[in-house]
Amino acid sequence: MENNTAISFANVGAKYDNGREVLSDVSFNISAGGFYFLSGASGAGKTTLLRLIYQLHKPCRGQIKLFGRTTNEMTRDEIASLRHKMAIVFQEYSLLSHMSVFDNVALPLRVRGLPESKIKKLVIKVLEWVGLAKYADANPKTLSGGQQQRVSVARAIIIQPAILLADEPTGNLDDENASRLMELFVQMNKTFGTTIILATHSTKLMDTYKFPIIHVENHRVSFSGARADNKSSTPQPTQKVWRGPKPQNYFSELSKQFDDIGNA
Repeated sequence: MENNTAISFANVGAKYDNGREVLSDVSFNISAGGFYFLSGASGAGKTTLLRLIYQLHKPCRGQIKLFGRTTNEMTRDEIASLRHKMAIVFQEYSLLSHMSVFDNVALPLRVRGLPESKIKKLVIKVLEWVGLAKYADANPKTLSGGQQQRVSVARAIIIQPAILLADEPTGNLDDENASRLMELFVQMNKTFGTTIILATHSTKLMDTYKFPIIHVENHRVSFSGARADNKSSTPQPTQKVWRGPKPQNYFSELSKQFDDIGNA
């Protein structure tokens, strides 16, 4: 396995309780910095695959490696440490309604023990980037679906994860909000080099952004559009969908500010 491999599965099987295997003999390598769609019918095993990567579910057989480390025999503390390099975004937003938007986004940094002075600067910057700075003190329940999803993305990207997993993040959004969210992910991949796997049913999204696709069908996994063990290039969408400031320049500036704040 090459040093730049972020995710590696070798003959992995997964099931729940004593039932039939949801995934069988899954083997692939994904290089750091790749962007993949994850496609398949409801119940095919897409969420199970993401749970295996994020270490929310253990395989019944086979071997999983993340960042070159075998996860099968890891302790709970070692898995917790590994998850500090990853983030996950759900379709249901998974925001805490008893916390403000600011506190929801700040939560991963507080868990990591960062000082409040740095947390405040980072949260403000990332909320500005997703266009929600004026809602920092709002309760998430008062926001629209698209706004709540952007809060969940802000919470994920604030730790600058090496791997981002997104489980149907655009499923509840209209076309405009889905396009804006995709641009956030694309710029994150291009600027931070984040490895992204995004589960979706949207053929329109996959046709617009020509990323390679991981197919889950009949308990097996296959790839189309690019080899799984080659770093995928970032394609250009077939139409202009971004309606805010130039995302590449803005995200590059955000990345620099993250580094400046972190080193302060």
